[in-house]
Amino acid sequence: MGIIQRFALFFIANAAALYLATLYVDGVSIPLRLEGFAIVVTVLTLIHLFIRPLIKAVLTPVIILTFGLGIILVNALTLYLLNLILPTVVISGLLPLALTAIIVSVLNLLLAPATK
Repeated sequence: MGIIQRFALFFIANAAALYLATLYVDGVSIPLRLEGFAIVVTVLTLIHLFIRPLIKAVLTPVIILTFGLGIILVNALTLYLLNLILPTVVISGLLPLALTAIIVSVLNLLLAPATK
């Protein structure tokens, strides 16, 4: 699968996950105006495409020992990185970060399964 198709699938999955997290998770604040939301989703998608594989490689033992649930930790680290990079994204606290990471994990599994 080409990088353009992977980008498009991750973009759609991340957009849906961030939108749901903004609506339903207290402590998560992401701009929902089109321009701001598109920038946030694009940055998260680029993190997923280029930095997430490095994080997964480092945390492979954790992922194996937890029978795949370590992916939630990987997604939490990517969201924390997004929170550090963009000042418009506010994830306040460990519980909102964990819930958002679970939402991102589930939607990436459902909407972008061919990218694994």
